Amino acid sequence: MEFVSNRVEPFPAFCCTVKLGCSWREKALKKINNTAVFFSYSHGYVGEMKGTVVRSGCEAESSSSPPLVTEAASCDGTMERSRALSAAEHGPPRLPQSSPRSSALQMFSFCLFALLALPTARAQRLLPGSCNFEHDICGYSSDPAYSEWTLNEEGRFITVDSSFNGGQQKAVLVSPELDVVDWSCLRLVYQITEAGTLQVHLHPEGESFYYTLWTSRNPSDSWLIGSVDLRNSSSPYKILIDGQSGEEAGSSVAIFEIHVVPGYCIECNFEEHHLCGYNNHWNPNVNWYVGGSIARDPQSNLPDDHTLSNERGHYMYADSVYAKRFQEVAKLTSPMTTTPTEGCLSFYYQRDQARGNIFSVFTRDQFGHYEEIWRPEEYAATTWRLVQVDIKAPHPIEVTFEVAFNSPRGGYVALDDITFSPEFCNTETEPIFDPSIANCDFEDGFCQYYQERAEASVWNRVSVKPNAYRLGDHTTGSGAFLLASTRFTSLPGYVGRLHGPFLPGNLKYCLRFYYALHGFIKIDNALAVYIYDENNIAQEKVWTVHESSRGVWLEMDITFQKPMPSKVVFVSICKNFWDCGLVALDDITVMLGDCRLSAGKERAWQCNFEVDSCGYTQDRENDVTDWVRMRGHTPTSYTGPRGDHTTGVGYFMYIEASHMLPGHSARLISTELNGSAGPHCLVFFYHMYGSGTGLLSILLRREDRRYDALLWRRRGEHSISWMKAMVDYKCVTRHQIIFEAIRGKSIRSDIAIDDITFKRGPCKNTDAADSISYSGFSEDLNEIEY
Repeated sequence: MEFVSNRVEPFPAFCCTVKLGCSWREKALKKINNTAVFFSYSHGYVGEMKGTVVRSGCEAESSSSPPLVTEAASCDGTMERSRALSAAEHGPPRLPQSSPRSSALQMFSFCLFALLALPTARAQRLLPGSCNFEHDICGYSSDPAYSEWTLNEEGRFITVDSSFNGGQQKAVLVSPELDVVDWSCLRLVYQITEAGTLQVHLHPEGESFYYTLWTSRNPSDSWLIGSVDLRNSSSPYKILIDGQSGEEAGSSVAIFEIHVVPGYCIECNFEEHHLCGYNNHWNPNVNWYVGGSIARDPQSNLPDDHTLSNERGHYMYADSVYAKRFQEVAKLTSPMTTTPTEGCLSFYYQRDQARGNIFSVFTRDQFGHYEEIWRPEEYAATTWRLVQVDIKAPHPIEVTFEVAFNSPRGGYVALDDITFSPEFCNTETEPIFDPSIANCDFEDGFCQYYQERAEASVWNRVSVKPNAYRLGDHTTGSGAFLLASTRFTSLPGYVGRLHGPFLPGNLKYCLRFYYALHGFIKIDNALAVYIYDENNIAQEKVWTVHESSRGVWLEMDITFQKPMPSKVVFVSICKNFWDCGLVALDDITVMLGDCRLSAGKERAWQCNFEVDSCGYTQDRENDVTDWVRMRGHTPTSYTGPRGDHTTGVGYFMYIEASHMLPGHSARLISTELNGSAGPHCLVFFYHMYGSGTGLLSILLRREDRRYDALLWRRRGEHSISWMKAMVDYKCVTRHQIIFEAIRGKSIRSDIAIDDITFKRGPCKNTDAADSISYSGFSEDLNEIEY
């Protein structure tokens, strides 16, 4: 019997044989949409086999083809070595509402449910929050603000289906309050049919917002497994499972099972119901199989399980019996972690391989980059050997166990008891380096950046009060940034080098900064980034500016890695006074990992409008117009931003004043937020530029909706720059935040917002961010006039 984890490839597993008029040693598969489909069960998991050409009907096994062998559990609970694939007349089961069940499927379901009652060799301890939906929903409830999750009549799973919920597509399942202190793993068995989204959020006690931990948008004809790491927590929390079916007919989202187990999601002893979400990459000849059987071939040289030290337990193994080509590869891959991974990976293995055959362990990031972390030095290990290897990954990863065989006599490799500890195996292993020493927003000086003495007058720290003519800094709109210009030197040209602190070698870094150019006739060499070594020698030019910034702050991301300690150097060169303008630099950050990868850190609820409107909705009842999601320059001249705040070329929300009359308003309303006894801080950036600019207000709407309380307000033209606002508020009941913009006296009254973030606790430095009133054009600079 074969099993598919995460639908990608088939996977050996425990199964229950279903006889449908064919011998159990024969195949009875039906080709559906060019995919060979069958039903398999691994303790509650219905799977799908892909990539194998199979004729319809019953087909005898060919002696020249490798048998698809697993350790199979028959319905009476005995273990037997089987070469059968169970069959059915239809494809993988869809939800009962949309697909009738055949008698074969009913027969399979009976066998499936019978197997559920069988205990595993060592059942993993389930923590609060687990549910198999056998008879009820285990204390979970549907958020009344949305549609309801529906328990299937026959039990076993719950669904959200817009065709049965009055057209409502979204439902939120709320767990009971959980007080799990130690690290744990939430494992979902789910299915998205046609189109939809499933998300897992964590809502800490006493906070108004939640943290998004995991998202899936993968439609499938079979059940999938999702694994979510739950960090250590010192306070109770709730799990929110957000299911949203698509608009297409027949779209639905279903959850078959929720398991919360102790430990990390990459841990597994292979006794667990779904093999802990591990997945075999299907190869026609060589694969990872489930080993361990009380009735296995007495001539087999495969070992007993390590977990229980007897033949009743289970482990994974790959053998070379059916290898046909040189370097036939079997890959076993863990679930992708949902947090950065730093600590000690341990596992046990046995190996009896001929020379030239390979067993390796890799890590793989979200973009498919592999890094080998371990390879054995000996080819024969006939007893279980413990391996411990340190992992230092600042981003989510999956662990891959890979075996390559050169011939059918290549031997075998067995694997068991994979564990992980946040403590390094080797006491000499250094913790992950914190590259934040290279971060600087220049609000309080140059941080650890410096210039060479001969060039000390090129880069200068400046600030600009909010005005309608000159760009302020990127951090707050009214703070400090660095500026390079010939106006600060007595020479017709200059070479300005800004040196950062040294960073350790052999690590991958993501450098992010914002820059702006003004007044350049030729931008060649206006700004470039170099990597220097310890001897102050340039090793590589990693970036140079290619176009003017058009009067907006542009974000730049650069990924780099060097084998030796190195530093980032920003270089600006001006060869001729008449060709040069102003070069501005702000908000430099350095992080570990590829810039394309998420840092893996849970963040407070936030929105930069780059993908969509983040659940914000328009006020259809009272408004005559809407907020518009926009990128680039707004259409009316002398009003509105020239680019967004996030990247300079991304999206923001704004009102188009030319489509409104004076006094007309538009309201943008957040999703509902939970109440909290403590204070919270709303942070956002706003843009109010134009001679006729009207009013921007932040309102709080409580659950009873009796009135909307005013939290913050700004009137009239403020600056050509994006300005930072920080608003303290407190609300103990469910509520919404409303952004209300009112059009001013003329069409030059566009108002925009971007980069909204909610934070727990009071706002910090609110005066510096938001207390400066509009001053119009001003030559009164804090430090240097330019």
